[in-house]
Amino acid sequence: MAKTTRRVGIVLFQLGGPDTLEAIEPFLYNLFCDPDIIDFPFARIGRKPLAKLISTTRARKVQHHYATIGGGSPIRRFTEQQARALEAELTHAGVDARWFVAMRYWHPFTGEAIEQLRAAECDEVVLLPLYPQYSSTTTGSSLNEWRRLFREDMPVYEVDHFYQHPVYLDAMVEKIEEALGRFSVPERAEIVFSAHSVPMSVIEKGDPYQRQIEETVRLLMERGEWRNRHRLCYQSKVGASKWLRPSLHQSLHQLAAERVREVCVVPVAFVSDHVETLGEIDHEAREEARRLGITQFEMSSGLNDSPKFIRALGRIVMEAMGMTVPSCAAIRGAGIVTSSALVAAD
Repeated sequence: MAKTTRRVGIVLFQLGGPDTLEAIEPFLYNLFCDPDIIDFPFARIGRKPLAKLISTTRARKVQHHYATIGGGSPIRRFTEQQARALEAELTHAGVDARWFVAMRYWHPFTGEAIEQLRAAECDEVVLLPLYPQYSSTTTGSSLNEWRRLFREDMPVYEVDHFYQHPVYLDAMVEKIEEALGRFSVPERAEIVFSAHSVPMSVIEKGDPYQRQIEETVRLLMERGEWRNRHRLCYQSKVGASKWLRPSLHQSLHQLAAERVREVCVVPVAFVSDHVETLGEIDHEAREEARRLGITQFEMSSGLNDSPKFIRALGRIVMEAMGMTVPSCAAIRGAGIVTSSALVAAD
């Protein structure tokens, strides 16, 4: 057991989600005002009017998704459950930890988390974005917002990504096994990995997201040792520009054309259930699959506060702080970056 005398603040980052139907439009406005999401020539002038237009239009389109899952996103609730469980995990390991949640586009915002961190009188802080794969639109945006607002003089450790971490992969395999177990012949179901899409313009600038998603799928298939056919698709596209493909919608039509009748969808870029899983996949895609003649459609549930996932987060945090001595491969797998390393990189 590792004992610490310093108080550690653990900040869990997520995009956030509207907690009521009325919050959908302002949530989307905040999202599309983000320079890490919307960037183009003269964006300083045009970003806010464009964000207003997109959020107004998009809110009407996605309102039914939120209505079907209870009228709001459960992502804050799940993230706070993860944070409490992680604090307990670290406390058991001898770490004096305090948790904070920083949502990018809805409450509690990053500034709120920083105020809570100050009040808790922490001596050092670990920044833990809950995005397994790195993208400038998710991890990058969350950390950029933190750097704009955080001015305290204390050691800061950042986790860049964790899709390669072995315990995270074990937690994912466990959820996939549970979903496959609902088929009478598990190896007959086709596994469809679904990730949140991003614009191709982001990928073309060197964003590693697509490569890391593809690597996640490869690692999971190896670790699960499944003989099932599998494919990767993307979801949640917004606007007319080119995004990563094929879409989940296109993939379902292709599966039906190939006379695949049993499908297991695995959300591979999310760590908790929210509108993209509960609304887009488990409601909308499920209904579309039924119309297309797919007789059994299952979705693996989010990691949420599964014990294996919380154990993974605990190890990632402790490795980030140097409280264990992981191999070089383990450090690379967790994407750990210290504040001193960031200064050197600059």
